[in-house]
Amino acid sequence: MEGHTRPVGRGRSKARGGNPPPTHQPPPQPMQPQGAWARRPGSALQPDTGASGSSSSSSSYGPPPGAGRSIRPATPSSSAHGDRPPGVSRSDSRPTSAVVPVGGGGDAASSATMGRGAMRGRRIINSDSLLTRPQHTKNSKSGTSGRTVKMQANYFKILSAPDWCLFQYRVDFSEEEDRMPVRKALLRLHKEVLGTYLFDGTVLYTCARLPNVTEDQKLELASMRESDQKMIIITIRLVGDLVKGDPHYLQLYNIIMRRGLEHLHLQLVGRNYFDAKARVLIPEFQFELWPGYLTTIRQHECGVLMGVEVTHKVMRQQTIISILNDIRRSQPRDLPAECKREVIGMTVLTGYNNNTYRVDDIDFSVNPQTTFKKKGEEISYMDYYQQRYGIRIQNPTQPLLLSRSTVRDRRAGKDELVYLIPELCRATGLTDSMKTDFNLMRAMANHTRITPRVRIEKLMAFNERLSREPNVVREFTQWDLSLARQLVDVPARILPTETVMFARKGISAGEKADWTPQLRNSPLLVTAKLRDWFCIVPDRVSGEAQDFIKGLIKAAAGMEFHIGNPNYVQLRNDSAASYAQQLEDIMSKNNPQLVFCVSMRPRADVYSAIKKICCVDRPVPSQVFLSKNFRSKGVMSIATKVAIQMNCKIGGAPWACQLSKGVGEVMVVGFDVCHDPNQKGTDIGAMVASLNRGLSRYYSAVSRHTTNEELSNDFGVNMVKAVRKYHELNRTFPERIIIYRDGVGDGQIPFVVEHEVKTIRKALAEFYGSPEQVRMTFVLVTKRINTRFFLNGNNPPPGTVVDDVVTNPNRYDFFIVAQHVGQGSVSPTAYNVIDDNGGMDVDTLQATTYKLTHMYFNWSGTVRVPAPCQYAHKLAFLVSQSIHRKPSTHLDTLLYFL
Repeated sequence: MEGHTRPVGRGRSKARGGNPPPTHQPPPQPMQPQGAWARRPGSALQPDTGASGSSSSSSSYGPPPGAGRSIRPATPSSSAHGDRPPGVSRSDSRPTSAVVPVGGGGDAASSATMGRGAMRGRRIINSDSLLTRPQHTKNSKSGTSGRTVKMQANYFKILSAPDWCLFQYRVDFSEEEDRMPVRKALLRLHKEVLGTYLFDGTVLYTCARLPNVTEDQKLELASMRESDQKMIIITIRLVGDLVKGDPHYLQLYNIIMRRGLEHLHLQLVGRNYFDAKARVLIPEFQFELWPGYLTTIRQHECGVLMGVEVTHKVMRQQTIISILNDIRRSQPRDLPAECKREVIGMTVLTGYNNNTYRVDDIDFSVNPQTTFKKKGEEISYMDYYQQRYGIRIQNPTQPLLLSRSTVRDRRAGKDELVYLIPELCRATGLTDSMKTDFNLMRAMANHTRITPRVRIEKLMAFNERLSREPNVVREFTQWDLSLARQLVDVPARILPTETVMFARKGISAGEKADWTPQLRNSPLLVTAKLRDWFCIVPDRVSGEAQDFIKGLIKAAAGMEFHIGNPNYVQLRNDSAASYAQQLEDIMSKNNPQLVFCVSMRPRADVYSAIKKICCVDRPVPSQVFLSKNFRSKGVMSIATKVAIQMNCKIGGAPWACQLSKGVGEVMVVGFDVCHDPNQKGTDIGAMVASLNRGLSRYYSAVSRHTTNEELSNDFGVNMVKAVRKYHELNRTFPERIIIYRDGVGDGQIPFVVEHEVKTIRKALAEFYGSPEQVRMTFVLVTKRINTRFFLNGNNPPPGTVVDDVVTNPNRYDFFIVAQHVGQGSVSPTAYNVIDDNGGMDVDTLQATTYKLTHMYFNWSGTVRVPAPCQYAHKLAFLVSQSIHRKPSTHLDTLLYFL
């Protein structure tokens, strides 16, 4: 809370940024560029800067914050929770202050005025307070089936329930200031005027109403900013009062808690806090791991709880300019394309304000010498950063990175596009090549993959730190907050172990929900005979391929899947063009059931070429196989799994689970979305719907969209196609439809509720003839959650269901632990039923959801989400990453995308 800074006088003093406190790590220093981007013959990276090397076209290039343009260099928006970047002292502030009440119309701030009661984007009511709980679950949404157990969750209860009556104000500054500590320091100078208050950088909360400040009467305060000796006018407007029960009330808890994290000397990186002093160096791979905590305080079933998750941040010891220079030294054929391939999609950290950004593009037409207009005057990016931050940019000809702001930031009034200086950006996270490095991932997992007992110890140690830190205790006492010292207890139920049905017998999935050992000698549920197929293989591994195919046929025979000998086609080279030519030749003369393509190494161009022809141009199921697997120790196990895949791709099904009788004739639908990296702003939506009661046949459809409205419309159209196909095969319509919708962030829930669900219902009602005939349950599926459960200090077993205490009272929601995890802590999956007239009770829906996690045919065990969801993800990923076009409708009733 900012009100706890020392009292200040009215004499002349300044708000300034001094040296970082000793408790903070120094900011990541830009690494010296390892080469210049100077002009040289044929250099595609030299920006077009004119004869002087500097562009002055202010109409083309955006200014930094404060100039009010849509494109600007990155001096990004500050976090709403007390950003304190290194280099700015919290306490070294001696103010020059003045209090100036101003009547309506006397706005001295340059920021755009917001309407009465308006708020920044982060103050918009979030989806937690959106009531989506269906009426029929009003009395109870908890099930009863299964064995009852008591677990713990990674939550602490907020013991006190303060009955605050606070006043809420909007704060604007006459000069845009993105450094959170400076904004707080400028306001802190007026503590005597404000009294006890909370300030998150944009919104001010006070315990007492400020005199002479109304919705029409503003308060203006003046503070001097030492960095440039400018007098900054702070304008305060009343938004309204805040009483218990207000949707924004819980946000105060979170602000206070984040102030507590600052008192623990944790460092804000992006929107979360990390302990830089406890960082783990992994020098052999040039990165660091910063441990940290994710905290969220929300209203849950039985009170207000604080969720705490132990997390880690990968901080690479490279700046983007060093990465670009490394690429340049390798002299690739297309330097700009190679730079974009490597950098686009990265998350970078800007050391001058500790904000993170996703890189969306590289603009080679601009560089730090490029100028823009700031308050009517031309200024270059180099001069701007020198004047604003005291940073001297070393490389004047480097291209600039482009980042598109998030929807949340755009709602908050931030510019849509932001320019970043590569040498000021530190790479974070892991690249795709790093993720495939077994030794690197193992080195990282040694520190990040922690057992439930260790996780509990870290959570309790965090709680202990909060209770022992005097500043945190003082902060909490000031606001009448207290935290329970123990993790919250949670009632749970463990569903019975599933029986997986094969052709002639049922096999128990076992306590670990894994039936791999029983596969090889269990006849598959539904098999198709594979007689006419081709094997395309490079000639150098032709002999190994034939040996593997013999083993494949033998493994398939043990499962009563009959495979004949293939027609072999040998390639002299393994280029993408060679595969494409052979496939065209084969398909022009034959009509095979499947083509089997052997690739020498995992090459995206070869894979993409094969899939484009087999999924679009010449539709046929295809199997791509890496030649290194011929020499694997577990080659027969691989052959068994490949045989199952091939059977599925030509219409078979390996196993099933018996659904509850109460489900009836049901269609189960999965939907997911993936971004297409080749087409900016375009998403691929994939829908997969079951076509029979045994859930062994599926219909799939893909849609390309650029807006949520397009997605909703296409989803509705494709649902009608699926129901029509179901009727065509079964001569009846499904009694009910369960839709599992993945890929929805919390901020998108209101749109899905108001538009997507209604669009689908409308399309189905028109097809059925009346809305009453559409019995549908619409479930949001979320894998990326921070909730963890512990059973006697261990992971809970597969089939564990939680539907109380840590759930949301405004939702019909539950958690399911579907998988066994041998190392680390298991992650449950969250389910949120936002629309339901399907007529199933809670137990039936939960049991059905768990059964569906057994039915992903690419894995002889459970997966985290219902199988149709996983199929939809697999299809969306294939199209977005490899095909980039809609697949042929000739394949839409086959699982060709496995």
